[in-house]
Amino acid sequence: MSNNYPKIHNSAWPGVVGKGPDSDEPFIGLDEMIALTAAAEVDGTKFDGIDLFLYEPHVNIDSSDDDIKALADKLQANNLVAGSVCAPIWPPTGGGSAMGDSEECGRFVDTVRKACRIAQNLRELGVRPSGAVRIDSSVDPATWSADPDGTKKIAETFSRSCDVAEEFGEKLTIEGEICWGGMQSWKKNLELLEAVGRPGTLGFQADMAHTLLFLLGYNAEEDALLPGDFDWSDRDQLESAFKTMTGALRPWTNDFHVAQNDATVKGMGTHDKTGRHCLPNDPNGKIDIPWVAGFWLREENGDLTKACRHICWDGCMFPNEVVLATDTANQILGALLSVREAHGWQE
Repeated sequence: MSNNYPKIHNSAWPGVVGKGPDSDEPFIGLDEMIALTAAAEVDGTKFDGIDLFLYEPHVNIDSSDDDIKALADKLQANNLVAGSVCAPIWPPTGGGSAMGDSEECGRFVDTVRKACRIAQNLRELGVRPSGAVRIDSSVDPATWSADPDGTKKIAETFSRSCDVAEEFGEKLTIEGEICWGGMQSWKKNLELLEAVGRPGTLGFQADMAHTLLFLLGYNAEEDALLPGDFDWSDRDQLESAFKTMTGALRPWTNDFHVAQNDATVKGMGTHDKTGRHCLPNDPNGKIDIPWVAGFWLREENGDLTKACRHICWDGCMFPNEVVLATDTANQILGALLSVREAHGWQE
């Protein structure tokens, strides 16, 4: 009998991130992202759910109870559940920097509150059995570097956000990316998580594409674990680097994104440069997906952590022609299933 955990989710944000009026690519609506997800199938297995971006035109962060109920009904009609939800905590969407002034930090926490309300409602409506509310520092590395108290300020805002999450029975997760100040390396994420010190409420969202760049020290050369001219065929050195990074961050990991990366960066629309997401079979991809996933999903002794009840594909900033191609969702589903077969379990 095949493993049935962790559950397998697609992501909705490739239709939104880097898209829209400030980009060369238009938005792809939530209905279309749900339809693409629901239609995918590999050897009789389909996606269990989809992780959501709480940002228009997908989901209004100020959605009414009726709006949330309509979203739940839409997911159920497509035999999907919701998983983790991304809170739009950035200034252009009404949020603010987590290390800004009191007004900015207040907007940040208010946005987290709104996201937790939607997440809780979806959970209580029976369409969100697992997942966290995703946040980041909402500040660039240069601004963070100029403030010696930057990490302390972010930690204070994140701690206030944890208080809010606990009111709603929710958990938060921070997605470390090279584009976020105070989160642009594996070590800086660890320092931030330890500064907040709320492991029961705030965890780490390990994205395989973003964390690969941590090894190379993009935006944080001092924390690099591999040389800039690294030979990607050197499996032993690569394994050592992964063990160092995942050994530090695995205990905090409460959300997991399967992804492929070619060890380059990409920016699109208003989104700053970060890890390039590629299709699973991209010839330039540097990640052996099931092998690398194991560093995050298994303890050093080989035991499964079972910390993530679902895993999600992150195709952030895929061109629309790739997102909409008929075989893309099936390729993604197949990659996720290979991870579940290697590192999953039965319930």
